[in-house]
Amino acid sequence: MSNRARDLIRIQGYILLVLAAALIIPCIISLYHREEKASEAFSFTLLFCIIAGAVIVRFISPSPARIRARDGFLVVSASWLVSSLVGALPFCISGAIPSFFDAFFESCSGFTTTGASILTDIESLPRSILFWRSFTHWLGGMGILVFVMALLPSLGISGQNVANAETPGPTKDKITAKFSDTARDLYLIYIGMTVAETVLLLFGGLSLYDALVHTFGTVGTGGFSCYNDSIGHFDSAYVEWIIILFMFLSGVNFNLYYLTGKIGISVLYRDEEFRFYTGIVLCVSMLIFVCRAFYGGFQAIGETLRDSVFQVVSVLTTTGYMTNDFDAWPTFGRIMIFVLFFIGGCSSSTGGGIKCVRVLVAFKLVRRGISIKLHPRRIAHVTLNRREVSNDVVIHITNFIFTYLMVMAIGFLLISLNGFDFMSSFSAAATCLGNIGPGFGTFGPTMNFSVMSNFSKLVCSFLMLFGRLELFTMLVLFSKHYWNSNKC
Repeated sequence: MSNRARDLIRIQGYILLVLAAALIIPCIISLYHREEKASEAFSFTLLFCIIAGAVIVRFISPSPARIRARDGFLVVSASWLVSSLVGALPFCISGAIPSFFDAFFESCSGFTTTGASILTDIESLPRSILFWRSFTHWLGGMGILVFVMALLPSLGISGQNVANAETPGPTKDKITAKFSDTARDLYLIYIGMTVAETVLLLFGGLSLYDALVHTFGTVGTGGFSCYNDSIGHFDSAYVEWIIILFMFLSGVNFNLYYLTGKIGISVLYRDEEFRFYTGIVLCVSMLIFVCRAFYGGFQAIGETLRDSVFQVVSVLTTTGYMTNDFDAWPTFGRIMIFVLFFIGGCSSSTGGGIKCVRVLVAFKLVRRGISIKLHPRRIAHVTLNRREVSNDVVIHITNFIFTYLMVMAIGFLLISLNGFDFMSSFSAAATCLGNIGPGFGTFGPTMNFSVMSNFSKLVCSFLMLFGRLELFTMLVLFSKHYWNSNKC
């Protein structure tokens, strides 16, 4: 067995053991609520993960050579695929989601924090299944921040290279001397936000179960709920504003929280990406509010404002929670929401999408192009946070945006084979690749993805994985040069 295969299999063994630990909680919940089929499903999956993981770790010895950086692409892609496959087992075995394609779609949507669903009656499922479904959001959101930055460096892959993969654009400096320490600090911030939101939701009258389920979907920017009408089920302004706050916070660059604690809150307003992100939320929310208030005859102004802000923050951070059907809004409002599909949260956040930093640099490139047209001899640099952005980084960003649109177009074409209308097919590709959740038309906020064929569900599942792993992590695996050990 080659060194690459040996290390790859061994790492999957550790992944299985981590998933086994995660499965203990929903297994206990199923036993508590006497959900026999769910209990059997979780017990089987738990035992499978423990046995398979332990056997792999015990009998597959680590290779003497350190894993090369290029092997990290295969390690990360395989780990997310294995997690999604294992995560689908409780759905299938319990009978909650009998179809493998449906279960894999739901599991991918959970781990990638997309929030798209094939379920038509969520409340009919066992409570333990719904808990696991939302818990995958929390695991997936944490995976981007911790797994890639903590596990791969220990396997011989540069932590700085991993950080650059998550934060394409102006490279973020390490916030601590070692990336293992960085991962630990981000982990603590993530847990702190989870605890804080859970406590605040408890004050809003939610049960501990409901508070945890919706906190997982918020801080992981996933959007799964245990109710058919999502957050609207609670009919509480307090609950909605708490979730708005934590969706917004989860879409912020987590490195800024660490730096804020060390330096002060001035770090936030000095960061151009944060100002751009905040500006989008404020401007788009007000534009949609004015549009909806005008067409609605200025009725229920407070509720209209809250709904507008909620939907804007939910879509921009790629969370996907809904309190209102934005597909029924006036055309201007729907277009504004659709534009947000192509932006996403900040870099190094749990949000998906293209990311604000890339969009901001793209705008600055357009501005530089106009400036050079007007003043051909002028030397104009693209800067971010008062630092010049290198040409290599600019090329990487434009490369990413073009590739993102190309992958979306391919996904759109494949989904269109299902016979859906143009907007439904296009929004399905956009929402899955951007890890957003709800789309438009057939896949709007009040609809689901159950009407898709198995082929389209598989396409959407892989779009979710492509989007969550920043495209190139999986795309390089399709290159013949990658599999040629003599070529980089």
